[in-house]
Amino acid sequence: MEKRYEIAKQFSNRYHPLSPEDAKVLSFIMEPLKVAKGETFIKEGDVAHYIHYIEKGIVRQFYFKNKRDLTEHISYEGQVAICLESYLLDEPTRLMAEALEATQIWRVEKETFNQLTEKSREIELLYRKVFESSLLISQQKADLLRFETAHDRYFRYKELHPEVVRRAPLIHIASLLQMTPETLSRIRSGRV
Repeated sequence: MEKRYEIAKQFSNRYHPLSPEDAKVLSFIMEPLKVAKGETFIKEGDVAHYIHYIEKGIVRQFYFKNKRDLTEHISYEGQVAICLESYLLDEPTRLMAEALEATQIWRVEKETFNQLTEKSREIELLYRKVFESSLLISQQKADLLRFETAHDRYFRYKELHPEVVRRAPLIHIASLLQMTPETLSRIRSGRV
């Protein structure tokens, strides 16, 4: 139980610090999930009923388009992985999620989390801050793709997410930044 409480504190401190009492309440609804490297734990067509807080590891969200595997987002320790549209609309997701390393996740089920938000103003703020953070990350990525050159996209992303650049396979980083692996290799080697 102590481990679960520590994870609840880490999770809340990342987005909106909770009192020890509220962190304890939150800890009761957090479920551990171990995901093996290469395992897909959210599949296309699933309805996303969970927010996934990553304690250890790295997770890639991706989709298929024209028979191509395209990376949408990469999350790591202290961040969440969520199929936002599916979660909010209770509709099947087109995004999938897989572990790029052996990963320890703590998931929080939507309805249970919602019930807690009705009982605690602080947990409600935490819930809101998680979504605000997810939306900001999505907006930052959209702006990166819209306004930056390939070279600048990579170096800006590296500045924002050095863990991803250090740990994720090159092919997934290139896909995330909407460039070919060859272009990314040239940028990283200084040939562009």
